[in-house]
Amino acid sequence: MIDLDYLNYLEDFLTDSRKERFLKVLENRTNHFTIAVEDVYQFHNTSAVMRSCEVFGIQEINIVEQRFGKNIDKEIAMGAQKWVDINKFDNISNCIQTLKNKGYQIIATTPHNDSCLLHEFDVTQKSALFFGTEKEGLSQEVMEQADGYLKIPMVGFTESLNISVSAAIIIQDITTRLRQSEVDWKLTAEEILEKRLAWAKNSIKDIKRIEERYYAEQ
Repeated sequence: MIDLDYLNYLEDFLTDSRKERFLKVLENRTNHFTIAVEDVYQFHNTSAVMRSCEVFGIQEINIVEQRFGKNIDKEIAMGAQKWVDINKFDNISNCIQTLKNKGYQIIATTPHNDSCLLHEFDVTQKSALFFGTEKEGLSQEVMEQADGYLKIPMVGFTESLNISVSAAIIIQDITTRLRQSEVDWKLTAEEILEKRLAWAKNSIKDIKRIEERYYAEQ
């Protein structure tokens, strides 16, 4: 449970416009979909995917780095890392199992098999969409564990798109259709409180000193 007194204490350090902005953004956040990125060699692509999640309202991104240990490219992410939840995994098996335990179906994005076309994808199902490496695509384990496959219709000579472009197209499409559906896709009241607290902490520069002062007064 969120300590509401603590939340109110921190939010007193924020402007009214900042707090209103938090509430407006949270109205459009969802955990109905989550994104997973597997072993992307050029980490600026992962940062760009993170930015797309933030822009289009997906709250969580899952990053699997078995081979290429990299840091977030903050310039590309444009601050998105402050507003989305980043779950890191050191192997794909743990990522898949964790997401399945949360009730997500595993959807592999790939142009190379009999995949569901993007406009036909059922947005009512709680789904984790996996994106793979630039050259090799998703691992065999993801392909075997997937509950379904998804691809963007293409009519040109090129067979694939850059991962960050593919993710942006897919995320924008499915979140737009989700908001037009009858699905209860919004964050719960408790999740909203959790994000308000996390975002307030991310917005206060001297947060450690502020926290120490709060707890010293209790």
